[in-house]
Amino acid sequence: MHDTFARVAEFKIREAIKKGELKDLPGAGKPIVIENMAFVPKEERLAYIIMKNSGLVPNEVALLKEIESLGKLMDECQNIEKKNSLKKKLDETSIRYSIIMEKRTRR
Repeated sequence: MHDTFARVAEFKIREAIKKGELKDLPGAGKPIVIENMAFVPKEERLAYIIMKNSGLVPNEVALLKEIESLGKLMDECQNIEKKNSLKKKLDETSIRYSIIMEKRTRR
């Protein structure tokens, strides 16, 4: 059954190419970038690919970016009250990141 599906899909693709229906697709003529997904559990890889193609990032990646940004803001901040506020937010964000990563390692 798998071979039949593959043959039908291949036929449909070749037919679309002949008709010119696959011209001007996003990314046409550009190399395919294959990323190392070894760090992502197999059951989550498809979701990561879909999210990436949609311009989304996993929570842990967004949190890491926020942690980095908060750290830079703290380094540049001269106001003690503002710096303390940034430190509190940095600590909270770091805890959220740690919780996500701990849940992941327990699987």
